[in-house]
Amino acid sequence: MRLNGEIEEEEEEKKPQSQKLVVGYALTSKKKKSFLQPKLLCLARNKGIFFVAIDLNRPLSEQGPFDVVLHKDYRQKNPEVTVLDPPDAIEHLHNRQSMLQDVADLNLSDCHGNLLTSVLLNCKVGVPRQLVIVKDPSSIPYEVTKAGLKLPLVAKPLVVDGSAKSHELFLAYDQFSLAELEPPLVLQEFVNHEHPPRPLLEKLAKELRRRLGLRLFNIDMIREHGTQDVFYVIDINYFPGYGKMPDYEHIFTDFLLSLMQSKHKKKPAT
Repeated sequence: MRLNGEIEEEEEEKKPQSQKLVVGYALTSKKKKSFLQPKLLCLARNKGIFFVAIDLNRPLSEQGPFDVVLHKDYRQKNPEVTVLDPPDAIEHLHNRQSMLQDVADLNLSDCHGNLLTSVLLNCKVGVPRQLVIVKDPSSIPYEVTKAGLKLPLVAKPLVVDGSAKSHELFLAYDQFSLAELEPPLVLQEFVNHEHPPRPLLEKLAKELRRRLGLRLFNIDMIREHGTQDVFYVIDINYFPGYGKMPDYEHIFTDFLLSLMQSKHKKKPAT
């Protein structure tokens, strides 16, 4: 049996055509290894879900047909196909200058009614004060002082491209360490923190799914130390390491099937 998205004919014959769900994917080798693990592929086949690798050297119109796919042009030409997730929406999370803007504009108490419990009614969710440095590392101490940011500062690469380097963090405690940083980067004020409550996380995730137009992301969120209702979102990560999550194969296959069920419910009766 060959894995990594290639459908074995014998397996295909065991599933009625009406029950088959074909997911086209284009992943990096690292993401494919961590996400498309044998336990996911095996469980998916048992549920009638098949992962098929998209050949980037061939026209997409010659491949498929797919029920779920990640490709901008395919979505435009095949609107009946579920695209997970729209590339233009994903691009929004590739720059740390723009990724948190939806959080900064958010007021959870105004989102589809009040918060879930009275304990959370006065919760404030924001983002740490931050500064973008595009070039000239020698100017960083001056720019930090000018912006009124308080040390220590967390330095993060400006662009999030999926590489290990784009997730490296550096904590700058003084002016000397600021001068050693390499732009382009984002500087965020460090927040001494604790864990946020789960109901607030669920409410925030639901609202961000709506605002971002994305499904496969996670949130790095903290509670300011010594407070009960002040929280900060410090990062949003697209397509995180689901393979490290217990029973992720059950959660993800159920998620794919729910997409198809929702799609069929929206179809007009014939």
